[in-house]
This record gives sequence, C-alpha cells and structure tokens, in this order.
Amino acid sequence: MHSNDTTITKLTRLLEIARAPDASSSALSETQENIPQLARFLFLRQAWSEVCPDGDTGWIAAAVADAKAGPDEPGAGIGPPLERLLAAGVAPKDISDIVRVMQWRLLFQLCYLIEDPGELEPELSHVAWGLFELDASGQPLRPIRGLHESVLETDPTGREMRPATAA
Repeated sequence: MHSNDTTITKLTRLLEIARAPDASSSALSETQENIPQLARFLFLRQAWSEVCPDGDTGWIAAAVADAKAGPDEPGAGIGPPLERLLAAGVAPKDISDIVRVMQWRLLFQLCYLIEDPGELEPELSHVAWGLFELDASGQPLRPIRGLHESVLETDPTGREMRPATAA
C-alpha cells in the first residue's frame, strides 16, 4: 500500500468516526486537493450542535423560566414574547421551527463572514480574518475556506433545512 493510500485510509476512518457523509470522497479531496475536509466538517458539526435540534421544544420552558429568574439578565427579553406566543395558541414546535431557521441563517452568515469581512471603511480595508487548522503548538496550517458552502449539507437532519415531510 502506498503512503498516499494509507493517508486516505486513515483520513477516511477519521471522517467516519466523525460521522461525515461520504467520508471516502472527503478524504480523497483532502489528500488530492489539500482541502482540510476533516477540519471543515468538525467545525460545522460543532457549530450545528449550537443550533436548536429539530423538533426540540424543551428550550422554550427553560428560556421562560430563566427569564423569570433573572429578568434583567442578558437575553431575558425572550421570556415574555414566548409566553405571549404560547398564550395565543402558537404550537411550541412552530416556535422552535422559527428559531431553528433563524439560527441556521445566522450560522450561514457567520460562516460567510469568517472568509469575507464585507464592506469596510477604506481606512479599514486591510483588516481581514479567517479560520485555520492549527498544529499542536497552535500555529496556523491550512485555511478553512468556503464553510458557508457546506452549512446546508451538514444539517444534522440530512434535510438541508427543508421541512420534514408529513408521514
């Protein structure tokens, strides 16, 4: 087995452990095109873990309770509107769906912003940032680019943020 074959095999296994879809193609892309596919997938997987899980409504009662316990705390303003929505008969799943879509939109925009700072004042146009794979000592290796292009394909539901079909 050639060294490159060994690398692809090991990388495929790591991507499988991470539960990446199409692990073998991603491993091939990483080795042949030098695209840090494992790092890209892991970043997006972790980012998605911060998005309200599909169908989860438990956070609503927790958010209302937190707002009542600390009405002057950051984010406490979510409590009263949630209570009004529930009192008006809005289904908790509908509230959760709205929040999930808005979180996905924010995730997409943040992934885009990581690579493109957008319109800055001319005096600030030299400012840039990025996401990089790091070595063991914290030094940057390869840039992780185009994250926004993979946000939908890494939706944990596999539906790319499309509504669930009725059974």
